[in-house]
Amino acid sequence: MFTGIVEELGTIEAMERGAQSAVITVRGPLVVSDARHGASIAVNGVCLTVVEHDAQTFRVDVMAETLRRSSLGALEVGSPVNLERAMAAGGRFGGHVVQGHVDGTAEILRREPGDRWEVVTCSLPAALRRYVVEKGSITVDGVSLTVSAVTDETFSVSLIPTTLELTTLGHKQVGDPVNLEVDVIAKYVERLLTHGDA
Repeated sequence: MFTGIVEELGTIEAMERGAQSAVITVRGPLVVSDARHGASIAVNGVCLTVVEHDAQTFRVDVMAETLRRSSLGALEVGSPVNLERAMAAGGRFGGHVVQGHVDGTAEILRREPGDRWEVVTCSLPAALRRYVVEKGSITVDGVSLTVSAVTDETFSVSLIPTTLELTTLGHKQVGDPVNLEVDVIAKYVERLLTHGDA
């Protein structure tokens, strides 16, 4: 489990593409400082398993399902990525419950700068609309954010200077894809209400 509080801005060091999978090497000295084989690290909000690591980098396998559901397939060598280690038991819970299981992707539609913040508006996939509410939580590229506005086809988030500086969201451009994970609690509530007697 993760909290959506990005620990480090990493870099894609290598991308080995197969027919339906990829092996990615990521530079992230902080997140590998206590890594071990089998550890979970979220890369742009996608929970991935460390298969090899050294003091600076780690390697992960990415299967077809993950490439299909996320924007990881669009990454290139040199791409910056948001990194977060799995939450330690007893650690501070700074964001919200994040599983690292991406529900889909969105496209950045607008960026509106303010004096010290920026409002970013993204497309909202039809399959996820019922889970996104104003003032609710959403994870965008692994970053725990509060929805500031929502329509049938879009949602907006307001990014503070720290988020703009320390995550990929400060550098993403209009048209870029981002990974989305909706609040898992909303999905469980829906399941209970629709299948509670089953």
